[in-house]
Amino acid sequence: MKALRLDCKYDPKPDYRLTDYELNTKKIWDSSSVWRYPELSMVDIKKPEPGPRDVLIKVKACGICGSDLHFWESDEDGYMLYPGHGRFESIVLGHEVSGIIEEIGNGVVDFKPGDYVTVEEMTWCGECIPCKNGFPNQCERLEEIGVTYNGGFSEYLTAPARLCWSLEGLKQRYSDEEQLFEVGATVEPNSVAYNAIFTRGGGIKPGHRVVVFGCGPIGLFGISQLKSAGASKLMVFEPGEGRRKLALEMGADKVFDPIAIEKDGGRVADVILEETSGQGADFFLESSGATKTTMPYMLDSLNVNANIILVAWPPKPVSTDFKKMFPRASQIFCSMGHSGNGTFENVIRLISAGMVRPEKIITSRFPLSEGLEAFDVAKQRKAAKIMIKP
Repeated sequence: MKALRLDCKYDPKPDYRLTDYELNTKKIWDSSSVWRYPELSMVDIKKPEPGPRDVLIKVKACGICGSDLHFWESDEDGYMLYPGHGRFESIVLGHEVSGIIEEIGNGVVDFKPGDYVTVEEMTWCGECIPCKNGFPNQCERLEEIGVTYNGGFSEYLTAPARLCWSLEGLKQRYSDEEQLFEVGATVEPNSVAYNAIFTRGGGIKPGHRVVVFGCGPIGLFGISQLKSAGASKLMVFEPGEGRRKLALEMGADKVFDPIAIEKDGGRVADVILEETSGQGADFFLESSGATKTTMPYMLDSLNVNANIILVAWPPKPVSTDFKKMFPRASQIFCSMGHSGNGTFENVIRLISAGMVRPEKIITSRFPLSEGLEAFDVAKQRKAAKIMIKP
């Protein structure tokens, strides 16, 4: 079958100390310090077979994530930009997946061939201490679809049945099957936003004033979720004009170009203070990854008891002036993943109810055979969500 594969050289930086876990598994916690010279290619590989508790999914749609781009992109020394967990020596990418179950293992009881499903990326073991304590995204033996084992930029995908979620609820809203599967492939990034906002960040109270930095898909889905939760004023800062327009469609009240503000001699923090009558914002969602730039904006515009949620990983360490946080009794939360706490189920319900409309941000579609061209378009950072469809 056809698949879009990433191949990298295993070449740890001299100053990077590999743990026993990394040496034994080749799963690296800081991939940007180990995986070098990433190359994408279209290849022919063997069709996978499901294990006893797995399902075989015929992939119908798979979205390109910002992480996928960072796997492929590299710095001046050839190391991939992605700073997170991964095994990238040779792997089929793609973790925002929807499709039809074609075959089930003999131990699968909750699904059958023909079922429409989407899949969690975070492949938690369920047995380690973090998993048993309700933290599956922090699993000590974490695997990830399209990150540590083959993913959805392919004709078929095998995945544990325990990671699958039915898309039957979407059928009442999306009569067009192609659109249903495209929307189904957005459940994963929607769930990343949901986990950051409501599980890690504790959510908002109706009436809160909210700021979102960055309008990639996570930010855009976060906008809809925050507005649905009762944000009274939702301010968005995004340099891309097209993405600012999408932010308004997804529920933002005000959108601003932070680069234009700074060029005109203004300060982003002053704009936030002006929009909140001098009080500051109650909740910040940092989904741009430009945390070195945005952190000072947030620290200078905190309301009392404000929460800062970091969902995009900054590529390099970021300093924080905690002196500005103590008098405001404010908090910073970091979020990774999407599993647990009813996240996938609740996101599917929100979409089924029309409270989140992912189809509004699907801007491009490519057949799997044109997967390399799709990544070239994604690299320009002008599109919102790009779908690859086998």
